[in-house]
Amino acid sequence: MYFNTAEISPRENYQLLTGAVVPRPIAWVSTLSKNGIANLAPYSFFTVASCKPPVLCVVQVNPRDRSEKDTLSNLLATRECVVNIVSHVLVDAMNTSCGDYPPEVDEFEKASLKKSLSKLVTAPGVEDALVRFECNLREVKLIGEGAMGGSMMLLDVLGVEVNDAAMRAGLIANDLLDAVGKLAGDGYCTTRSNFDLERPKV
Repeated sequence: MYFNTAEISPRENYQLLTGAVVPRPIAWVSTLSKNGIANLAPYSFFTVASCKPPVLCVVQVNPRDRSEKDTLSNLLATRECVVNIVSHVLVDAMNTSCGDYPPEVDEFEKASLKKSLSKLVTAPGVEDALVRFECNLREVKLIGEGAMGGSMMLLDVLGVEVNDAAMRAGLIANDLLDAVGKLAGDGYCTTRSNFDLERPKV
């Protein structure tokens, strides 16, 4: 079956994209509003954009009822955030935090999560997250306006906090991090089953 993306609805495009581009890592982004209210929200349109300089890319899919979510509003106001990695043990708290709460609600409190004090930004991190990236906003690129459109947030990584429990021989170990990934719809997956392939020598 072939789909011409110009001839189907944004919702159908969304279903095709999120159904095929799997698994997707989850950026659990914590920010502070200009009034000091903490916000925490997961984003599965997330990847590394550059290593030199170290830059993360997180994309907001625009909600139906407003132009931006609290994360983007806070980032534009303060230019700081923490990207927390979701380990399997935190998946229920992550799911709680993704509710569509009003801006005055602190998702850390909703999900019964402790805040960690960051070293280089004012935004708190999730204390129990095994990896936390402290970031400044580099820029926001508007990809598409209106509901189902997108805004790409490029984040300069200032520092990375890695819990020793996630490390082996000085490196982050996949099995110890035990990160979860996003699938289509309400689906998630673990990274517990993996394998190695040596690159061909040419």
